Order: sequence, then structure tokens, then C-alpha cells
Amino acid sequence: MDALGGGVMKYIVQLTERPVIALMGRKASAIARLAQQGFRVPPGFVVTPAAFWDSLTRDQEDQLRSLFPQSPHTATTLQTLLADVLPSEVVQYELLQAMAAVFPYGGQFAVRSSALDEDGVERSLAGQLHTSLSVAAADLQPQIAAVWRSAYQNNVLLYRHRQGQTDLPQPPAVLVQQMLNPVAAGVAFGADPVTGRRNLVIINAVYGLGSLLVSGEEDADTFYLNRQGDILQRQIARKPQAHYPNPTGKSGVFAQAIAPDQVTEPAISDRQAQAIAALVQRTGQEFGLPQDIEWAITDNGQLYLLQARPITALPTPQAPSGSYRLWDNSNIAESYSGVTTPLTFSFARRAYEEVYRQFCRLMGVSQSRIIASDRTFTTMIGLMQGRIYYNLLSWYRVLILLPGFRLNRRFMEQMMGVKESLPEEIITQMAGKPWWQDGIELVRTLFGLGWNAILLPWTKYRFYRRLDRALGPPQTSLYQRLLRQTPPPPPRLDQLAADELVAHYQDLTRQLLPRWDAPIVNDFLAMICYGVLCRLTQTWGGDRDGILPNLLLVEQGAMISTEPARQLREMARRVARDPDLITTLQRDTPTAIATALTKHPELAAAYHQYLDQFSDRCLDELKLESPTLAENPLPLLRSLGAIASQMHTAPTPEATTSLPPPELLHLRRLLRRSPLKRLIFAGVLHQTRARLRDRENLRFERTRVFGRARQIFLELGKRFFVLDLLHRPDDIFYLNVEEIIGILAGTSTCNRIKGLVALRRSEFEHYRETPPPPDRFATYGIPHGGINTTNTARPPSGSVQQGLGCSPGIVRGVVRVVRDPHSLLTQEQPLAPGTVLVAERTDPGWILLFPAAAGLLVERGSLLSHAAIVSRELGIPAIVSIPGVTRWLKDGDRVEFNGSTGRIERLRD
Repeated sequence: MDALGGGVMKYIVQLTERPVIALMGRKASAIARLAQQGFRVPPGFVVTPAAFWDSLTRDQEDQLRSLFPQSPHTATTLQTLLADVLPSEVVQYELLQAMAAVFPYGGQFAVRSSALDEDGVERSLAGQLHTSLSVAAADLQPQIAAVWRSAYQNNVLLYRHRQGQTDLPQPPAVLVQQMLNPVAAGVAFGADPVTGRRNLVIINAVYGLGSLLVSGEEDADTFYLNRQGDILQRQIARKPQAHYPNPTGKSGVFAQAIAPDQVTEPAISDRQAQAIAALVQRTGQEFGLPQDIEWAITDNGQLYLLQARPITALPTPQAPSGSYRLWDNSNIAESYSGVTTPLTFSFARRAYEEVYRQFCRLMGVSQSRIIASDRTFTTMIGLMQGRIYYNLLSWYRVLILLPGFRLNRRFMEQMMGVKESLPEEIITQMAGKPWWQDGIELVRTLFGLGWNAILLPWTKYRFYRRLDRALGPPQTSLYQRLLRQTPPPPPRLDQLAADELVAHYQDLTRQLLPRWDAPIVNDFLAMICYGVLCRLTQTWGGDRDGILPNLLLVEQGAMISTEPARQLREMARRVARDPDLITTLQRDTPTAIATALTKHPELAAAYHQYLDQFSDRCLDELKLESPTLAENPLPLLRSLGAIASQMHTAPTPEATTSLPPPELLHLRRLLRRSPLKRLIFAGVLHQTRARLRDRENLRFERTRVFGRARQIFLELGKRFFVLDLLHRPDDIFYLNVEEIIGILAGTSTCNRIKGLVALRRSEFEHYRETPPPPDRFATYGIPHGGINTTNTARPPSGSVQQGLGCSPGIVRGVVRVVRDPHSLLTQEQPLAPGTVLVAERTDPGWILLFPAAAGLLVERGSLLSHAAIVSRELGIPAIVSIPGVTRWLKDGDRVEFNGSTGRIERLRD
């Protein structure tokens, strides 16, 4: 034991010492452990059970031991026997030493029992043993003795007898702590002690000390929270009085009436309730079991942990009830990362619904089956705590509608980036029909799919023509239209009234969403062609590591997703000749930069052409709330300055001719042996390249549609603002599409939308500040009640990690972990040459960052994700699907990785 006052203590243990239950009892050892782990607990020390035995006379000890096993009169005899017991002189001496060392400024104290069999999982003895609050220093010794005597009183002996314990009780240790003067106190449970639900936190709170709550004299406020800290329910009680420490400094608590206007007010704020919920969950994580804690909040806002014990006899959680749903954001997070506003979700949900209805029609599913599956199409995505997730069961139900489900299921999972398939028993239960019937339908559908593939060029032509009529022709020269005449330009949105804007939006969605045939057919063919190519490289080319498909798909050309990077580099070459202009682009405001560009007419023309073509290709481009580059050009200008700075300091070397990789040479040798295989392989490779190229090009058209929708809703926001329906125009993003249309059609059930927007802003701001749900989780019944955001995954360890190589090349460089690409694109400090970007996910707007990067490591994604396709096309070595890479690496780390094999090594300094 530690020395206090120069000697080794026999009867006193500090809370800073190693917790030993035999010396400290369960309660005090738990408090000591928590204090040493950084929990805020009041300072104190423990009087060990040995102090009790050494405070008895030999006669008292003999009589005590002779009374057990206990008789009916034992309790009365015991209390008489122990009535005059006080700590012995040697115990008193150590107490004085401990008080001087731990409490040099005196004060009042809390004296609590800490028995060996107290606060256990099966038995707690809660409330059975003596506790004294607000004890003056002069009364400390009698109160310690009172704790000793309480272990031998009638109620404790009866409790032990019912538990089958009739032997001599061991005396409790005594926990002595500084007395707090709290403004509120109470208890909290890390699980529901009645139902056993582990995803619920329950808090009871009263004013002042928690003694009125523990004794049951007063009702308490009750808060119910989920594990994410969301307050599900509040029950506010009348609290006419409270207990506080005696203000005179004497022992005992002081009862005080609560002001009438505070009687029915909550004792704690919502933020304090969330802090308490986090505390009880953190305590449970420390012990590995849900805990029952006592807490207190002082007048300076400090939250203290007073006691912690396992919830006694916690029931086994009831079996989940309600509809089972499985949520996954594997690939959709590339399009909708982070928190997404209600307007974007409602628009995206309608788009998914319409597009996949049409997908099923194109695949030959009967109209009657499509109508019968209406609910499936309307629930393909969900909004979980502000973030968009796939509703996987709905996706599989759509797949099951398609003939050949057992064949195309794996291909679809690969395209969606789903790492973990559904259990086979669920698949079998959902599928229903026998394999032979599925096979017959598949043969019929394959003919239809082949016919759609033949007609794909004409389908794309008609698709582009519809887009041009709805949106106006694109500015980019990559699309050579076949129209004989230029369609009329779309109406100017700023000249339309609010109802005309809605009519324009409805006309746009009516023209496009139900007729999204070209992207649907092309995506499905891309999925099949890529899957077949991978299979052929494995069986015919012996490619066991999956290297060949990436080598074969590099630099296909004519891909619009790489056109922004090409134009950025062309502009950067002009900028690199002028160091002063580089500095202006990296540091000045957009207004100052615009002035500087007037001195460079060719550069200014190229810059404005870029905005005309690619203004909508911004970060989070499919989120309607995201400002376009035309609205906020700073990311583009900063990116241009960063690329030019690299060119100025490290000019691009001359291109050199290199031999094909040995894997490709080996494949060519193998295919030369069989002209038929070579012909088949060439056809599959040609189709895969074409379909992946068209997939990216058609995705850009989706960007244009979302960009027009954003413009329409922003104009509606301005109209609503003028009519004083909104505080600001961008409040429109916190309404959904149906609500906006309903307000103008007179069918809305809520017209005081300022309050609705304020509520949603607050809710979604909370989602931004709290940890996101897992990438994949299940819910039962009401989804929002069963989401668990606890992340138990540990950061990867070791110096080598394995991902999915998607763009060949070997890179050695310094890591930059990008958690917020917006800040990286708007800061003054450019990326240093040779920087390897590390990110959790990317979206098409990252094209502003790619040209300045030496390599790319992404935690999420698949071989068909945007990051994989564009990095291959730009020739940037890249690896995707690296679990935990943003936690494994940090800024400044040096790595070497192979974009073909997917191997990453963290280098030592």
C-alpha cells in the first residue's frame, strides 16, 4: 500500500492503488479502476475490512463468530454486541493521516459501504448497507462504524438467508470520498433493466443530491435515449424539494424547497442527458457489461461518476420483433457521402423507384409482377440518421424478379460493392421458384437482352436527344449529336413563377426518369461484360490475383469523366509560366482572381469554358444542397493553382516508351495458341471497354439532371423566401419534394414551414455531430429505434495491408489523409509533389484533386466504382476496398503500394 504521512498504511488504501476486491470491496475497487482510467470521480480512500476486526476486543470477536450459523435472535444480539464499536486508536491514527493527505482543505464527506458480495452481477445488496452523505470530519469515525454495523442488521441477514448464505458475513470496506454539492444527481442504466434491451439508456434525475431518489421519497425525471444519444422520450416529474449538503458544515443533508417555476422543469438539460448517456455507455465498455451508475453534476457543469455496478440479473433481451431490414451503404456512399438533406433524399428515392421499374420492364418482367412489387420499388433506399443506405432486401427482391437471378446475383453484388451477401436461407426463402423455371425464363430474357444490346447505339441516341430537349445541348464537344437541328433552349428559370417552376420540374421528371433506358441497359451489360472478362482472364489467362482486367482497361479514351482533368492540366500549363498568378490562385479571393484572369485572355476563356461544361461536376454533385462550381469556383481555382505549382516546381517529364507488363505478354502468348479464344476474348474486351466508357459518360448526364433539379429548387427557395415562407432560400433543402409541391398545389398539411425547417435543421445538425451508423446493420420493426453506432472495429495493425488493386502502377510517396475534400480544395497550402491521397470514399467531384495526386488509396469502393474507372483512365495508380486505411495511416506517413496487386506497405522513417 502507498505510504501516507511517512509510514505504510495497514488499514487505508488509496483510489490510486491497484484495485484489489479483498481489500477494497467491489464498489470501491470499481471506482478505483474507473478513476485510473480517466473517469472523473470524487477523490477519496478506502478503509479495509481489517480495520473492523482490529477494532473489536477479543471477547467481541469470539461472541460474533459464535453466533453463526445464525439463529432467529442473531440480529438483535449482534446490534447490541456492536453498538459501542468505534475504530481503534491505530485505525484512527491512519484515518487522520489519510485525511491530511487526501483532503488537506477539509470539507464534508460521503461514507459508503463496499462489501465483498456487494454490487455483483447476481446480487447487489443495493440499499441494504449504510450510506452517509454530508458527513463532517468530526463525525467520520462513528459513520464508519455505522457502515460496519449495517452488515449485521436484520434486513441484510434475511437477504443473505434467502440467498442460501447463513455463514458469518464479512465486514464491508468503507469508501470515503469528498462530498460534492451538486445541482443535479441521479442514476443511469446502460440497458433497460426491465426488458433487457441493450440499445436503450435510461436516466433518472433530481435536483441536488440523489438521496431523495434513492430513498424513493420523490419522483424523478426520466429520460430514455438510444445508443446514439438521441432522446426518445422525456417524463418530467414534479420535484417540490431537494436535498443539499448542510451549508453550516455540520453532518446531515439539508432539505430545500424548489422555486415554483422550477418544480416541473427538467433537472438536467438535453445536452447533459446525452453526456450522462455517454458516461454510462463508456462505463459499460470498460467492464464489458451494462452498468447501473450514480452520477452528479456540480454548479460548474462538471459531471462526476459516483458509483458503478452491473445491472443486477439483467434479463435476456427479447427476440427482435417487427419487419427485418438489412441496410448497407457500400457503393451508394460514393454518390451520397455523409449527411444528406431531405430534399436530396426524396428526389433520389423517386429516381431509384422510377429507374428500376423501367429496368424490370426492359428485362422482360411482366407488368402485373411489377405492380405487385410496388412497395419494393418505393423502398430501395432509406435515410438512416441523415445518411442514405441501400435497403438490401428490396434490392434482392428486384433481382429475384429478374430471370437468371442465381446467375446475375453475384454480378450485381460486385457492381454494388456489397462485400457480404445475404445468408443463403434468406435468398432461398425470397426466391421461391425452382431453378429450372428460372432457367427457362433466363433463356427468353437473354434474347431480349441481346436485342437491347444490338439496339443500344440507337437507344443512346434517343436518350441523348431527350436530354437535349429537356436540358439544352451540352457545351462539351465530346458528344457529337445526330440531331438535324438544335433544340430550343430550356426556359430561363429566373423568369418563371413558382407554379411554373414546379410544372417545369414535373415535366422534366416525366420526360426523363421513366425513360432512363440507355444507362440501365448499358450498366447491366457493363456488369455482365466485366464479370465475363474477369472469368476469362482467370480461366484462359491464369490470372489468379485479378491483375489483368485492370491492365486491359487502362486509358480507353473518349471518357468524359477524364475531360475535366485534361482541361485542368491544359490550363495549369498556362498558369505555370507565371509564378505570381500561381500565388494568386492559391491565396487570393475569387474576386481578386477574376481580376487577375482578365490579364490572361486565353486562360480566362478556357476557365469560363470549363465552368460552362463542368460546373455541375463538383464535390457531392448528386446532393442538391451542394454548391456548384459556378456558385463557388474557389475549389476549382485552388486546384488549378496546386497543379500549376507542381508543374512549376517539378515539370512533367517527357513521355517514354515502355514495354507492356509481363502479365499482358503472357496472356497474349496463351491466346495465340487458339484463334477462337483470341476472337472471343477480343470481343469481350472491346464490349467491356465500351460499356465502362459509356457508363461514365451516361453518369455525367445524370449529373446534368441533378444540376437542373438543384437550379429549379433554388429558384423555388427564392420565391418562398420572398413570400416569407422561409428564413433563407436554401432552407428549401430541408423540405422534401412532395411537401414543396403540396404547398403550391394547396394539398400540404403543414404551411408554417419555417418551424418545420428549423426542426429539421436541428435534427440534421445533430446527425452531423454524432458518429455515423455502421456501413451495414440490421433493424427490426421501426428502423430508427434499432440503429447502433458503436464502432467496435479496431484500427488495422502491422506494416502491410491488402486492398483491391484497380489501377496499375507502383508508387512510393507521402500520405495525405483527406477527410474533408472541401477544406483541402479551398486552403492555401497545395499538395506537395508525390502525395498519395488516402480517403474513406470518393465521388466524381474529386476529379479536381486527382491530377495533383501521385496515387490513390480508398477505404471503400469496388472495381466498377468511379474512383477505380477514372484512376485507370488517368493512369493514376490506385487501390480501393482497404478496410480501415484512414485509421491505419496518418498525414506524413510514407507508403509504397502496387496498384495491380493491391498491396500497401507503410515504410519506416
